[in-house]
Amino acid sequence: MISVNRASLHTIDLKTRMPFRFGIATLTEVKHAFLTVEADIDGERVTGTAADHLFPKWFTKDPEKTLDAEVNELLQVVRHAVSLALETEGPTLFAFWERLYDRQLEWGNRLDLEPLLSLFGVTLVERALLEALAKRRSSTVGDLIRSNALGIDLARTDPALAGQEPAALLPATSLPSVSARHTVGLTDPLIDADIPDDERLTDGLPHSLEACIAAYGLAEFKIKVCGQLEQDVPRLRELAEVITRAAPSDFTFSLDGNEQFGSCESFHAFWLEVVDDPRLRSFFEHVLFIEQPLSRKAALADDVAAMREWHGLPPVIIDESDATVESTPRALTLGYAGTSHKNCKGVLRGILNRCLINHRARENPGHRFLMSGEDLVNIGPVALLQDLEIQSILGNASVERNGHHYIAGLSAFPVKTCAALLKAHPDLYRRTEAGWPTLRIERGKLDLSSLHRAPFAVGFDLPLEEYEAVAVP
Repeated sequence: MISVNRASLHTIDLKTRMPFRFGIATLTEVKHAFLTVEADIDGERVTGTAADHLFPKWFTKDPEKTLDAEVNELLQVVRHAVSLALETEGPTLFAFWERLYDRQLEWGNRLDLEPLLSLFGVTLVERALLEALAKRRSSTVGDLIRSNALGIDLARTDPALAGQEPAALLPATSLPSVSARHTVGLTDPLIDADIPDDERLTDGLPHSLEACIAAYGLAEFKIKVCGQLEQDVPRLRELAEVITRAAPSDFTFSLDGNEQFGSCESFHAFWLEVVDDPRLRSFFEHVLFIEQPLSRKAALADDVAAMREWHGLPPVIIDESDATVESTPRALTLGYAGTSHKNCKGVLRGILNRCLINHRARENPGHRFLMSGEDLVNIGPVALLQDLEIQSILGNASVERNGHHYIAGLSAFPVKTCAALLKAHPDLYRRTEAGWPTLRIERGKLDLSSLHRAPFAVGFDLPLEEYEAVAVP
């Protein structure tokens, strides 16, 4: 039996090393939160920790709300999920999660909250419990998932999966490494000459796209568009020139629409203009897929099925529209190729989605289905590691990473945290000349070997006394 006895929440305020413009927002600072739970698992008390940014302007993308209001909403949903977790128990982690998920979603619906927002609190609780359970069983999360020690019922997403086990639909082993798909934000400098003298960074990390390609050996990219042809086409031409010149010839990229299109018609018109541009045709031969071009209000409407008939359209996946257990099955029915995974959308939902996608791929060998690994400026010492571990278990070999680019490693974190991270994960992090850890990307890859040896990726206790405590129930 699994139950939660108490929980604590701690935060640290971070600033970006450069502005990150995505969709309707430009990020320059963010609050990072750690949730630790003390759980009773099979009669023994054990703790587990999860972490994530309290990231404004992604969960709701409401232009009318202030940043502070959105951060307070995120804190509210975490606190409420914790209060429900303290009243919940289950014979398995999946049973515990189902009860917590259903109650939190019902509460959020009563308050007219976006499901993506209200369920964020559940994702932190489940991640912390996953680490606690792995510790209690002296196992790793990968082994727990593949042996279905979590009690996952795959029929929760599709009755056709009733009776099937995750091991039959997931890779037999975790990936030893993944490719870092580098984000190119809407205002990122493409070459060093684009950077004004008074904006040049002195933290020892690469700044421009060209410098990042050289420093990290990048071959995979994620390009954001704003949905305005007069802005996007010239920038895409510049991007094509830089990437074609600086990256390996077999480079690939995904295109992130960031919900910028309100209808299929507007997206289709944009797409036809872009791919018909003579200076972009060869570049777009390297596109992997398109991510969430339509606003979440339009993305799962019936008329989206017409996209299946568009000639030459790459696979299209959802991201922000993947808010509930029902979202991905609906998307696949409409003709989407799949969805993204981010731990902030839920580990157990990610497992359900990946198993469903792999099942559909087996049943329909002539169609392309996929799950991508995506990011939300994810960073260590906990969140990034746990996200990478789940990506590797799900078999997501190409994972967007951008937290190391927009935030200067763990430069803002306490010395004890930095030392523990470097000791536990020298394959994933390196020490900069300034002494703080930053992500180690070599030949475009991230080595995950040390993550697989820890219960849930981290493998050390966070010195929570060094962070600001926030009241939770």
